[in-house]
Amino acid sequence: MAPAPPPAASFSPSEVQRRLAAGACWVRCGARLYDLTSFVQHHPGGEQLLRARAGQDISADLDGPPHKHSANARRWLEQYYVGELQGDLQGSVESEAVASEETQKTDPAIEPRFKVVDWDKDLVDWQKPLLWQVGYLGDKYDEWVHQPVTRPIRLFHSNLIEALSKTVWYSVPIIWIPLVLYLSWSYYRTLAQGNVRLFTSFTSEYSVQVPGSVFPGLFVLGAFLWSLIEYLIHRFLFHMKPPSDSHYLIMLHFVLHGQHHKAPFDGSRLVFPPVPASLAVGSFYALLRLILPEAVGGTIFAGGLLGYVFYDMIHYYLHFGSPHKGSYMYHMKAHHVKHHFAHQKSGFGISTKLWDYFFHTLIPEESHPKTQ
Repeated sequence: MAPAPPPAASFSPSEVQRRLAAGACWVRCGARLYDLTSFVQHHPGGEQLLRARAGQDISADLDGPPHKHSANARRWLEQYYVGELQGDLQGSVESEAVASEETQKTDPAIEPRFKVVDWDKDLVDWQKPLLWQVGYLGDKYDEWVHQPVTRPIRLFHSNLIEALSKTVWYSVPIIWIPLVLYLSWSYYRTLAQGNVRLFTSFTSEYSVQVPGSVFPGLFVLGAFLWSLIEYLIHRFLFHMKPPSDSHYLIMLHFVLHGQHHKAPFDGSRLVFPPVPASLAVGSFYALLRLILPEAVGGTIFAGGLLGYVFYDMIHYYLHFGSPHKGSYMYHMKAHHVKHHFAHQKSGFGISTKLWDYFFHTLIPEESHPKTQ
């Protein structure tokens, strides 16, 4: 049986005010207090929206407008629970006096009380690697993996394999941008020589010359095709529902994408690690070389590779960035967080909603009753 949570701490309004004055972002639902300081930069509505509600009761905000928060969002909030508010709940925390200097010195810093919600329902041992464990979840896996938590994930027992499964965000441009530049320059020079011909049939009897002037168009075509590949991979591979009786397919799904939905703010797992990315990149390059002349396929590949770099950087920013309200990235961040917390079967575009529009998988807009 799982251990019971420790007893809730208790805080006076003045204690809460002191933390607010120090820059913390505490909010409450009724008497329950939550420390959202570490979450404000991830909030899809922007940091300022939460900062403006510091010290306030957010119960009404959870029900909207602008939108009603999902069950996952409410479960996520419970990870930041720190204790109960003492005294009259009708009084305003902001109006209370600041605690004395002596109290500030003796009162220890408070950390969130626990990092696992539903103590009696957690299905895995977080102290051990998860990959082998999730395979045994069976028909409980799909629901479990779509209940996000804010904690790091370890997949493998081996330290080496575990290290290869993680990476920092800046490894993506460092590794792939030089390759994009090299391939672009190399294939542009080849096309500029005017010796590249594109066959229009399975024989060499009919062909057309490919001039160097088509290089920008081929490059942009590659980037455009990547946006489609991004969508298709995310929708049909990353969001496949593995059979509940298939231990290994569940493990495969968790490695590919399930881990990201379980811990969406694990910064070490937000971009593709170089080793598995190299295998995928090499496969796409080989395919294009097989069906197209080298310079044509290589140019399209270079554009697609740049599209992949932008995709990974945008994905990281949507999780950890704080875009300005009303900007393109602001709307994409809100779109992507809704995908994580409430609409896992729609909203598959990361860098663009284009293909969600085309394939009718947009996240539905919420309707709110008009006020009289």
